[in-house]
Amino acid sequence: MLAAVAMAGLLSVTAGCTKSGNAAWSDGAKPGSSQSAEPDTKAKAAITEPAADASDVPASTAIAFDTTDAVETAVELKSSDGESVKGTLSADKKSWLPTGALEWGASYTATVTATGDDGKAATAESTFKVMAKPGNTVAVSSFLGDGAVVGVGMPMIVKFGKAIPQDYRDDVQRRMKVTATPAQEGTWAWISPTEIHFRPKEFWQANTKVHYKLQTGGLPLGNGSFLRNDLTVDLKIGPALVMTVNNSTKRMTVTKDGKVIKTIKVSLGKKSTPSSTGTMIVIEKKRKTVFDTFEELGPEEGYRTDIDFAQRLTWGGEFIHAAPWSEGQQGTTNVSHGCVNVSMKDGEWLFGQTRIGDPITVKGTERKLQNGNGWTDWNMTFAEYAELSAIPLSDQ
Repeated sequence: MLAAVAMAGLLSVTAGCTKSGNAAWSDGAKPGSSQSAEPDTKAKAAITEPAADASDVPASTAIAFDTTDAVETAVELKSSDGESVKGTLSADKKSWLPTGALEWGASYTATVTATGDDGKAATAESTFKVMAKPGNTVAVSSFLGDGAVVGVGMPMIVKFGKAIPQDYRDDVQRRMKVTATPAQEGTWAWISPTEIHFRPKEFWQANTKVHYKLQTGGLPLGNGSFLRNDLTVDLKIGPALVMTVNNSTKRMTVTKDGKVIKTIKVSLGKKSTPSSTGTMIVIEKKRKTVFDTFEELGPEEGYRTDIDFAQRLTWGGEFIHAAPWSEGQQGTTNVSHGCVNVSMKDGEWLFGQTRIGDPITVKGTERKLQNGNGWTDWNMTFAEYAELSAIPLSDQ
């Protein structure tokens, strides 16, 4: 799952979801068929999952098998009406995964053919039936959709309709594959029991094409629940626009593809309501909005103010926004309630440059950014981030 392409492994069918059965080695004879014309094949093959005549097989099943003395291995899966199912062979050539979830209640026949260096082929066959559609399914969704163009700090965000049990998160993660062009190292990280993110080791390279696929439809989660659907998304990373704010200078430096394109005077949070030091991401953008803090701050400190060019950075209410009332203090004094104040002119300009997923790093304030207060994926080192994966970094 890690590395240039986030690799996805293949999930063995959970014990107890199919009828038990021990596979027998095949030397050319197919179960239920006549003896092969060449029974003395050097190669051997056996399908281990799903077992022959198994029923109630999860729709997410992979075809697991063993071979010996095989120089070439091929897998074929056909539905009961003879339609072939596409799939991919694992790197270790011990399993084969259909390109999508199988149909609920349908029957299939898997055939594994192993060819030895003598040119003779041995086959193993297993006919099985997929379980009926369960009543307890969990939706899988993506924050981003096809065709999105996002900033270089944007994590790939996947959400689940309910909490994924701890013991099943590695199973889910092995069915999640990210392909970046150009290739970039990265990892998935569980942000919460219902949410998982993917980020590369460094910011995405500008103009990267990203494809991610979740082969999760029918995947067991225990206690009779299953993931509902597969999911694929194709999107693009935009230019490398990066913002850096230094509290000591009260300036924001904006770079695009590595070049400084503007320096902006700012006013940050005053001492009683400091801005957060850390790396944040633009979560949403609003040309016009209203800040209402009476409930949060009370009648004495609270306010209700019209805001222009607002860009959310945290769930707690930190934004970059135009603040014409503080233009006299911008560049010299912090007077905000935690936001990054800029002038109307600079706010309009910056709003026109940024997109969702663009990163901003604030330095030197009295308060550190709390992980989870926004998309704080970049507020951790890559090693710290990888600790949130259900699969150890060394095994990815």
